[in-house]
Amino acid sequence: MRFGSVTRKTFVRALGLASVGALLASAPMFTTAAEAQSGGNIRVGRLTCSVSGGAGFIITSSKALSCVFRGTGGRRDHYAGTIRKFGLDIGATTGGTLIWDVYSTGNRTVAGMLAGTYAGVSGEATVVGGVGANVLVGGSRRSISLQPLSIQGQQGFNLALGVADLQLHSVR
Repeated sequence: MRFGSVTRKTFVRALGLASVGALLASAPMFTTAAEAQSGGNIRVGRLTCSVSGGAGFIITSSKALSCVFRGTGGRRDHYAGTIRKFGLDIGATTGGTLIWDVYSTGNRTVAGMLAGTYAGVSGEATVVGGVGANVLVGGSRRSISLQPLSIQGQQGFNLALGVADLQLHSVR
């Protein structure tokens, strides 16, 4: 079987190498997230995002988000944004949901505090119903850590490994 000018064997070999590389690259990020949780950062709430569906284009994908932050003290803020993945991303999916626990260097929550840019390592696999995990660090002075609490629930066929970039904007 051929994919354009690439044989199936070459494609599978490249996919395997990309998978191993992404897993090795993700190890430091998962360590960083665990350290952030135990290194003095405080859980300040939960961020739940609805993710639009879309197609991956091998090198990059971009999906719109609509999010709600629920602070541990009762604060509720709305955000819109985009999550982009750079690396291997093959296939198409319907929408899904991402849920992160939100950790910060302080326990005070303020309006719009999650607005900003986040980055981290991402991985997901979807064959009909799929799972994924995205550990992201960013926000104001990189003081916020978004740690996956729930995996993505999406439908379709997709494999994505690489670096994720999340942009959040406060919606009032």
